[in-house]
Amino acid sequence: MPVIPEKILIVEDEFIVANDLRIILQKAGYRVLGVASSVAQARTLLALERPDWVLLDIILKGPLAGTVLAQELNEAGIPFLYISANTDAVTLEAVKITTPYGFLIKPFRERDLLVMLDIARYRVKVEASNLAPAATTPAPVEDIRSMLGLIGESPALARVMEKIALVAPTATSVLITGESGTGKEKVAQAIHQLSAHHQKPMVTVNCAALPAALIESELFGYEKGAFTGAQQRRVGKFEQADNGTIFLDEIGELSLEAQAKILRVLQEKEIERLGSESPIQIQVRIIAATNRDLEKEVANGKFRLDLYYRLNVFPLPLPPLRERREDIAALAMHFLRRYAHQARKKVNTITEPVLQQLRQYNWPGNVRELEHVIERQVLMTEGTMLTQVELPELHTAGTPAAGRLQTLEEVERQHILHALKTCHGKVFGPGGAAEALHIPATTLYSKMKKLGIKQGYA
Repeated sequence: MPVIPEKILIVEDEFIVANDLRIILQKAGYRVLGVASSVAQARTLLALERPDWVLLDIILKGPLAGTVLAQELNEAGIPFLYISANTDAVTLEAVKITTPYGFLIKPFRERDLLVMLDIARYRVKVEASNLAPAATTPAPVEDIRSMLGLIGESPALARVMEKIALVAPTATSVLITGESGTGKEKVAQAIHQLSAHHQKPMVTVNCAALPAALIESELFGYEKGAFTGAQQRRVGKFEQADNGTIFLDEIGELSLEAQAKILRVLQEKEIERLGSESPIQIQVRIIAATNRDLEKEVANGKFRLDLYYRLNVFPLPLPPLRERREDIAALAMHFLRRYAHQARKKVNTITEPVLQQLRQYNWPGNVRELEHVIERQVLMTEGTMLTQVELPELHTAGTPAAGRLQTLEEVERQHILHALKTCHGKVFGPGGAAEALHIPATTLYSKMKKLGIKQGYA
């Protein structure tokens, strides 16, 4: 039975661009319903026949912008993608409100257009919950809770677990966003463990810790003799993750050059070791995470828009702890039991005034900060009851601050400095700040570099 070609309407006021689009789409097997240069013309064509997709420019002939038509397409349930040369902050904010399925930057390559359409089609299927194989059902929420060690019953946390259950059995890319300390790596691990490839490796790459000069060799590997010092072949991170999962943590820290290399891998599904002329086909599930606002990074020219849409097939935002205050008491007791056991302390109770104090604090460092606070207080507590807790007063919810609120970077900088001073300037190894903060030494070094902290400060 012949496959019915998908129907596409082109809304573009530049004749050359519109004609290029028509040729590319027809060559790829799509049926082009027509070309409109204004919102009014597009409305006329939409009344004649319903398209499967609309390719939509933002600046059009006439008084109305493409974003106006986008709202009408949303109401009609017709998916669309933007094709525009405008990527400034104001434009991106207007685009975000209309929830497109993609954004292609002019000028574009033929392959970029077709890949973007494939991604958009995939996102539509994700939303329709039709991605999982017939034999696969979403993982039970309790399994996810157990695997992640998630504590709490808040609606915000329940929504996260529902999304994990939906996306984990599929092969789709996931972009985990959220502030530092919200548990992005734990969520990535749960998605991998609940996937069909859980027996294959999950390779974690801390993008912030990769020196610019070594990114290509670390990610893609190299052949013996590829450069001075390459005395034997090395397999890169992508190749190590073949048939499994690669977790690109802190992807917002990558340079534009490194972003371009990763985008090529995602589009071509192949890598090439340094010093080799033979590409290697790979099948890797991509999970990326960032605490940055990538849309703002795109607007500022620091992150590629095409890579953003390629990664953002299934966005998974994690709520900050201040948006799930009902979970704070349960989390505090969980950490209390853990660290009391580790320290062989008898403390087993938190008084209600302390719990109230914990609920009122805004937790700029999120769950990780709560964990460190409880760990510190357990070590300082004698007896069976935790009766006090030390918290910065500037971040107490509902009370006016004596001065301006500190930024998250300022809080993180102070916390790292405090850890370094407590550990007498030692960064890694037993008794070092990395061990005290429960993070890899490479992550701590990258944060110190980013925040301008030198070991001499301690």
